[in-house]
Amino acid sequence: MEVPKKLVCSVASCAEDALAGLVACNPGLQLLRGHRVALRSDLAALRGRVALLSGGGSGHEPAHAGYIGKGMLSGVVAGAIFTSPAVGSILAAIRAVTEAGAVGTLLIVKNYTGDRLNFGLALERARAEGADVRMVVVGDDCAFTSQKKAGRRGLCGTVLVHKVAGAMAEAGASLDEIVTKVSALTKAMGTLGLSLSPCSVPGSKPTFQLANDEMELGLGIHGEAGVRRMKVMPVDEAVETMLAHMTDPSNASHLPLSPGASVVLVVNNLGGLSCLELSIVAGVAVSSLERRGVCVARALVGSFMTALEMAGISLTLLLVDKELLRLIDAETTAVAWPNVVTGPAMSRRPEVEAPKEGTETAKQVPSTGPGMERAQKVLARVCSTLLGLQDKLNELDRAAGDGDCGHTHARAARAIQEWMRAQPLPPSPAHLFSALADLLLDKMGGSSGVLYGLFLTAAAHPLQNRSDLPVWADAVDAGIEAMQRYGGAAPGDRTMLDALCAAAQALRALRSPGADLLTVLASAVEVWEWSPRMDGTQVTSGAALCVPAMC
Repeated sequence: MEVPKKLVCSVASCAEDALAGLVACNPGLQLLRGHRVALRSDLAALRGRVALLSGGGSGHEPAHAGYIGKGMLSGVVAGAIFTSPAVGSILAAIRAVTEAGAVGTLLIVKNYTGDRLNFGLALERARAEGADVRMVVVGDDCAFTSQKKAGRRGLCGTVLVHKVAGAMAEAGASLDEIVTKVSALTKAMGTLGLSLSPCSVPGSKPTFQLANDEMELGLGIHGEAGVRRMKVMPVDEAVETMLAHMTDPSNASHLPLSPGASVVLVVNNLGGLSCLELSIVAGVAVSSLERRGVCVARALVGSFMTALEMAGISLTLLLVDKELLRLIDAETTAVAWPNVVTGPAMSRRPEVEAPKEGTETAKQVPSTGPGMERAQKVLARVCSTLLGLQDKLNELDRAAGDGDCGHTHARAARAIQEWMRAQPLPPSPAHLFSALADLLLDKMGGSSGVLYGLFLTAAAHPLQNRSDLPVWADAVDAGIEAMQRYGGAAPGDRTMLDALCAAAQALRALRSPGADLLTVLASAVEVWEWSPRMDGTQVTSGAALCVPAMC
């Protein structure tokens, strides 16, 4: 088993460097010299208020230092990766906020033995010095079906405790009031994790192994074993499995969830899941909870408490009332807390109707005059020529590309043929070009469809209000200019522009007084069909430039 590649290959100074980097980028934070401790830079604002300290092993970023700020934590004590912080540093943090004038300090600790011991010893020593310190241990894991002596593990729900306690402290609540509120909150909350991959401490091998077709349910944020290994399943089944386990009454650590309940949902990235997958999980979770008759009063989606690069998620549910929602919604300057819009999450929201086609276009009546008959003949000839050249174009493309040029143009030709059989052509060249652009964009695909769409869309503009011969030269120039502007190619780059630009040069003769249409067209078709390539060969266009015959 190989050691995974990382930018940081040693665990020696990871925690210090990560904390220093966070502080360097956030003027609202400061370090406590000599300790792995980050504090609010405005410690004076704590005078007369309760201070909140949290922390634990590093590797769970943005937890916990990302939640320091007005309305959340006063400071954080960071341990080495997946290791509880030192008692001396915890005690130093308590002393710092006490000296700043805090009327009491609450330690918010995840339920892991090392954290409980180290924070607990620091609490006892601080009390011996006369500080008013309390501790709340958060255990929100819903994984275990039977009671464990150590209790439920502390997971992502800890972040919600930070938020509620922080809002209360900012509002001037007493230490007793905060402890009472968050102690009740921890009993109304549940979290469950699901992983597709392990994680690894820098310089070390993965913390556990999962086969390519396996996922693990109920694991801890350090890679501790879960309760079940399952075959990889679709996202809707995976989310449903998680919610069913979290709310199963036979599960000793379940969260009671009845129809009519209101919850805050946290969809947490464990570190390595793509944002795309995370959003899909969030949508599925909201839908699944709605089917249970549960109102998702708020949905928080992102990376809140990670496990290094573990590819996986955790779902947290917190039963809420109006008072808890008010505290969740209260303002905070903590950089990792999301800018949550106040309002419920819903799987189905009202949709805006797509704008209808322009009224002028909609009112046009198809024409059956001589011009449109010529246009129909031209398009029919173009399509039959492209279909006849399908194999030849594929062969030419195989020498320089993926060999599908003929297939792509044949697909466009068949789409145009079917379109012409289904309805009369639009009444004017401008409307015809616009309609063809839409058709090719929809049916042709690839970069060719977009390039032809660009050309035809831009070429249609000069044709809207004019019908003289020079306008055809203007139209082709406009189409070429649009292709160059967005496509980035230039004449000589061995693209379709080489032939187009040569034909456009010939068509500019239409701007001369007394120009003969057929002579100019013949010249344009000739240079289009035999435009020289950079390598001395020639490029053949399957369709002669005969669109001006529509005028």
